[in-house]
Order: sequence, then C-alpha cells, then structure tokens
Amino acid sequence: MGKRRNLTARQLTILHDLFNSDLDEQGVLEKHKLRRSTYEGWLADELFAERFKRYVNGLRRRSELLMAKYCCLAAAKLVELTASDKAETARRACLDIISVPKVAEKNDGRESGIEIKQLDTTLAPEMASRLLAAMAEEKISK
Repeated sequence: MGKRRNLTARQLTILHDLFNSDLDEQGVLEKHKLRRSTYEGWLADELFAERFKRYVNGLRRRSELLMAKYCCLAAAKLVELTASDKAETARRACLDIISVPKVAEKNDGRESGIEIKQLDTTLAPEMASRLLAAMAEEKISK
C-alpha cells in the first residue's frame, strides 16, 4: 500500500482547532467526536506528526517574537520602578536590572537555533554596590 501524501480534511481541522482555538486537547477531541485511540494513532503517523511539529514550532516562534517585542518595554518599566516611592519596589527593580545579564547568558538564543552575539554587560559586585548606594542616596536627598 502506498504512502499518503496529504492529511485528510478532518485531520487538518483537528490540527487547526488544537492550535488556534481556546479548547484544550480533550475539548477538541470531544468537539469533533474523535476517539483518543484514533488521535493517538494519528500522532504515530509520520505525516500527521510532522504537521503537528510544524504547528508547535510556529507557536514557539510566535512566543519568541512576542517576548522580543516586549523585552524593551519590560526593561523600561524596570528602570521606572527604580524611582519608586516604595523603597522595597525600587530595591527589587535594581536587583532585577543587575541580574538581567546573568539571565541573558543562560538563554543566549542557541535553543532556537539563532546565534546571538552578546556584549559583556555583567556588573562587578563592587560596581553593583556603588550603583545601589548612589540610587539610595539620590532617593534620600529627594
């Protein structure tokens, strides 16, 4: 028996609902009256599994794009919080800003196959202490 070259309309509809609706996996199966055993058989099928993987990769790319778009906004908000009237909020914002280079080192983009050259933006502990002290002095003088 020859290999199928295309997915059925039902399989395509199921995939579309899995990735583009608010339903969870079980909800999609119930909506389309699809038995779990049939669905699991589809997942074992090379053609269906490949299309499923493409949907997953597409969602992952969209997530990365969304995170990249809002990264600058999040950084700006953190900087704004350093001037907060609440000392604890300002302190935590400073610590988050200082720790950003460490987080960036751990997740440097290689997981998604994208090579990102990073600048050495780590702060020495002495410099971090001086920054925090200067910000605290500025806060007190206001």
